[in-house]
Amino acid sequence: MHPQKNKFWVHKTAEIQEGAKIGKGTKIWQNCQILKGAKIGEHCSIGHNCFVSSKAKLGNGVKLESNIDIWDLITLEDYVFVGPSAVFTNDKNPRAKYPKSKYPKYGRWLPTIVKEGATIGANATIICGNTIGKCAMVGAGAVVSKNIPDYAIAVGIPMKIVGWVCECGNKLKFRKNKAICKICKRSYKQKGDKTWQIK
Repeated sequence: MHPQKNKFWVHKTAEIQEGAKIGKGTKIWQNCQILKGAKIGEHCSIGHNCFVSSKAKLGNGVKLESNIDIWDLITLEDYVFVGPSAVFTNDKNPRAKYPKSKYPKYGRWLPTIVKEGATIGANATIICGNTIGKCAMVGAGAVVSKNIPDYAIAVGIPMKIVGWVCECGNKLKFRKNKAICKICKRSYKQKGDKTWQIK
């Protein structure tokens, strides 16, 4: 039994290796595998058939739906949502014959960061080496091949920015670089490619 198991819930079919760090209140569902060294925060939900590698980091309140692999060097900050069967990568030029650990001169694994509150839709593909901004929203099936700014809506193959979204998940309409969410009334400003919430 994992020494921290009494602090979180694990389905009987899941495999949690000794040395994985899992926060209290987290639930790990059927057929998941969590490797030694993985860091998962508090009150996360890890859906069935998920894999979390040894150098992956998940913050608090992260929700993974089913069939998702979180590889080494991938960081999901607090309250990130990942839809079913989304795909992450950590190698831009993989070769079975030339693994990076043996042939570092041929390239290196690249990190991916998904900032606090961001959403990734079902079946999206996230190319490594990029950052998905705070509260950004990636549409289902999109291919993320570059950085996404905070609060941006990104869709398509390859992805493009098509709008802006509030922390609560509803679309924003900017006029003269200002927007107020019609639902929750949060306020935002824009300057160039930067968007931020007004406190």
